[in-house]
Amino acid sequence: MRGLMLCLLAGCTSVTDPMQMPMPSADPDTGTTPPPKDAGNTFSDTGVMVATCDPPAKQNELYALSAMNLAGTKMVSMCDYRGKVMLIVNVASQCGYTPQYAGLQADYDKYEKQGFVILGFPCNQFGAQEPGTGEAISTFCTTMYGITFPMFSKIDVNGAKTDPIYTWLKAQPGGAGDITWNFNKFLVGRDGKLVKRYDSPVTPQDTGLIADIEAALAK
Repeated sequence: MRGLMLCLLAGCTSVTDPMQMPMPSADPDTGTTPPPKDAGNTFSDTGVMVATCDPPAKQNELYALSAMNLAGTKMVSMCDYRGKVMLIVNVASQCGYTPQYAGLQADYDKYEKQGFVILGFPCNQFGAQEPGTGEAISTFCTTMYGITFPMFSKIDVNGAKTDPIYTWLKAQPGGAGDITWNFNKFLVGRDGKLVKRYDSPVTPQDTGLIADIEAALAK
């Protein structure tokens, strides 16, 4: 305030009151408003918030990787989920397995408070069954299935452009091989190590999968 008064007395032609600085405008593509660029946030040159990990993850850990959120405004570090049990699923909106969303949300509702999280990664590589934008995917998931678990931007899970998270998953003992279709699942323990991989027909309520989730949560 003192600096503001001095500037007025000196005849400044332009004064910016920090308490009245304009809020960031909404992104025209996603309709979302990016977080403010304050000292607690780090941004790339394109204005996307950069993921950070504290304490730093080791280079070969899943926690060293990050993914873009579904809105396309923030890189999310996998170390945000350090100490949790993760079920990582490649999803699609127009697949015969799409109704598994309901079971996934039920699992999340049941076990979230125990340290369980589901990470959904849309992918259009199987029958072009996820053609929509991030906004369309978000609308579909919330209106049709009430999805509240974290969802991320569309990625490739096979081939030359495989996302680093899926490269890591398939490099782990028990995780090898191309993703076979939508709704393959990877269970990761609290220690950040792969517990088990499950093929698409294994439903979220499968007794073996549930037993594995509960055993991982108990550790």
